[in-house]
Amino acid sequence: MWEVDDLIPTREEMEKALRERHGRHIQERFSAATVAICGLGGLGSNIALALARAGIGRLILIDHDRVDISNLHRQQYRAAQVGRYKTEALSENINEIAPYVKLETHTVRITTENAAALLTGVHIVCEAFDRAENKAMLADVVLGTMPEKYLVAASGMAGLGRSDLIRTRKVTERFYLCGDGESDAADEGMFASRVMLCAAHQAHAVLRILANGR
Repeated sequence: MWEVDDLIPTREEMEKALRERHGRHIQERFSAATVAICGLGGLGSNIALALARAGIGRLILIDHDRVDISNLHRQQYRAAQVGRYKTEALSENINEIAPYVKLETHTVRITTENAAALLTGVHIVCEAFDRAENKAMLADVVLGTMPEKYLVAASGMAGLGRSDLIRTRKVTERFYLCGDGESDAADEGMFASRVMLCAAHQAHAVLRILANGR
């Protein structure tokens, strides 16, 4: 009788499939990259799955929080995972989709004091926080003290506004900002479809940087 593991494609099979879809040169860049995702909520959990599916070699997942029932309407967790740390639950979900992606998890709150240690060896940092003060903190740290890294951040993905208002802007040479830049969750609420759009913009920005350097 077959075991469950017998049904999972081998590493070689999955790598071959990715090369055929993306091209060898681009896939080699993806496989060699390390991307950190800071915050694993509506943005971060969707970014992580998109990058895992693309075959990014190593993902660093950072979040101190647990899955709450209020997260299920827009975040990539299952009802059975409520109460578990997001780092653990998301790792489990990624492993079911992309079992050969290397995962490093940190169940901590990222701060100005520990950011350098947490982001060692990272090529691109994805900011995926809910709170403006946390977004500003990470931007200050990465852009101010880590000039060799790229930062892909988000601002404005709330409400039921038009999908085409979600955009990606290149702010500086190594800083990209995704979102509509205006909508506020406190006033307009959060909807899975629009949050996922913004997360997709962030993930796509990462892939474009890795593939093209822009």
